[in-house]
Amino acid sequence: MGNAFRLSKCEWQETEFGKAPAHWEIETIGALSEKVTDGSHFSPKPRSAGKYMCSVKDMTYNRFDFSNCKLISQNDFDKLVVQGCKPEKNDILISKDGANCLDLIFVFDQKEDLVLLSSIAIVRLLPNIDPEFVCYFLLSPACQYIMRNNFVSGSAIPRVVIKDFKKVSIVLPPLPEQKAIASVLSSLDDKIDLLHRQNKTLEAMAETLFRQWFVVEAQEDWEEKRLGDILTTIESGSRPKGGIDPNLNHGIPSIGAENINGLGNYNFRSTKYVTSEYFEKMKRGIVQDCDVLIYKDGAYIGKKSMFAKGFPFKKCAINEHVFILRTKSIFLQLFLYFALEQEELALLNANSAQPGLNQTTMKSFEILLPNSELIEMFSQTIMPLIDKIFFNGNQIRILEKLRDTLLPKLMNGEVCIEYEN
Repeated sequence: MGNAFRLSKCEWQETEFGKAPAHWEIETIGALSEKVTDGSHFSPKPRSAGKYMCSVKDMTYNRFDFSNCKLISQNDFDKLVVQGCKPEKNDILISKDGANCLDLIFVFDQKEDLVLLSSIAIVRLLPNIDPEFVCYFLLSPACQYIMRNNFVSGSAIPRVVIKDFKKVSIVLPPLPEQKAIASVLSSLDDKIDLLHRQNKTLEAMAETLFRQWFVVEAQEDWEEKRLGDILTTIESGSRPKGGIDPNLNHGIPSIGAENINGLGNYNFRSTKYVTSEYFEKMKRGIVQDCDVLIYKDGAYIGKKSMFAKGFPFKKCAINEHVFILRTKSIFLQLFLYFALEQEELALLNANSAQPGLNQTTMKSFEILLPNSELIEMFSQTIMPLIDKIFFNGNQIRILEKLRDTLLPKLMNGEVCIEYEN
């Protein structure tokens, strides 16, 4: 199919999303679907090996990440399959509970066998509806605004109940137009996905080098230190009294634990903001280049990230669920990032009277420290890999801005696609 942009010249109709071409139809998700449901409301006992049971915490922008996924027995898995908790290819999956409510929506196409918890909605469309188009429509600013203002409930934990998903309206062009629009947007997403995959490979390469230098090799004359001995700063952030304003769509980004997820990864759709006035008064939690960031309380204690080179933002802060770890040099920062293991940090929580990591336990964390010359040599060796990751991250941001600028224009017919059947 060949695609080309053109400005619309057609008759218009008014919809709850604004103007749309008159030949487009308006239907609800319920009318367009074979099935609208969610995952299991019961969480089986976890196993050390078994089948995947995914929750919203395992979702990325376009697929599941199984690195921290819960495993359940084959028997429990089979029961949940019978209950309809297993997604099928081309199902639309939607984060419906928690901090990422409605932020994560994608069409399922992974080969792994898995079942879902109730934090994820499953929308199975009729055969004559393009799931990619509907997915993009649900992500469009107009639809997001309507869903968030009409269907999200719960103050402490935002959520959408299943019956309300059935009420969401979709403005639907004929099937060939659905496919053409989805093709243009998915071509951008394919480029974004390629860069994400490249970043994952680059981080794995740097991790392998770290293990070769500091785990496999003999550890002679290295010092046993506590983390507090090498840090110049350990601090968490804060949020305004009364919490983050969910309707604030500008200002200074306030980064929460949900975006502490390795190198070069950031879900821009989930960004929350504080006002510039609040940011200027902040005394702690302002991110600097190459800070190591640690997920300090929540489901995945000990996950880590690092931001640099203007990625994801030139100016940003963290909230109270994240720690900044800062040393005296960039070389030590890079060594520290790879030296900290999530599993080991999570054990600090098990020994703490309070849930989550605190400064006292973090400072007590023991770390084997090579001499400064070796740390500098290692850091200079992996620096090209790290620079490429952040370059890719900034390219991803550019592509996402292009996609997100184009998305509403395509979804309301302001820009149409010429296509060949």
